[in-house]
Amino acid sequence: MTYLLDTSFWYALLNKGDKSHQQVMAFAQKINHPIVTATPVTTEVAYLVRRDLGHKALAAYIESLTDPDYRLLEPAKSDYRRAAGIIRKYSDAHIDFVDAVLVAISERLEITRVLTLDQRHFRLFRPSHCPAFEILP
Repeated sequence: MTYLLDTSFWYALLNKGDKSHQQVMAFAQKINHPIVTATPVTTEVAYLVRRDLGHKALAAYIESLTDPDYRLLEPAKSDYRRAAGIIRKYSDAHIDFVDAVLVAISERLEITRVLTLDQRHFRLFRPSHCPAFEILP
């Protein structure tokens, strides 16, 4: 079973000062299945790392993008089209670009497990391939 990695989980993993750092670190160490994420997630994480942790942490994060522990996916054209539809469907919830792309990729790859701290949005989504996401940790 594959996991989909969202910004909030990844950022908490990187930021030792984050209130969820210990929880996500403990959970991440137990994962023994593939992890995938989308390239837009890397940009969002980079912004947060630079803003909150500084240049040195940003450089270390960028180097970590070669880590073989996860697969970095470029969204397909169909993912972008689906993401636009998701944003329209959930317009009242103010869904952002990255979350919409992740949902589209999860549907295309039939991924049901999401590593996120964003309970509000990911519990709201009703993906086309399953009744709801399994949100972890």
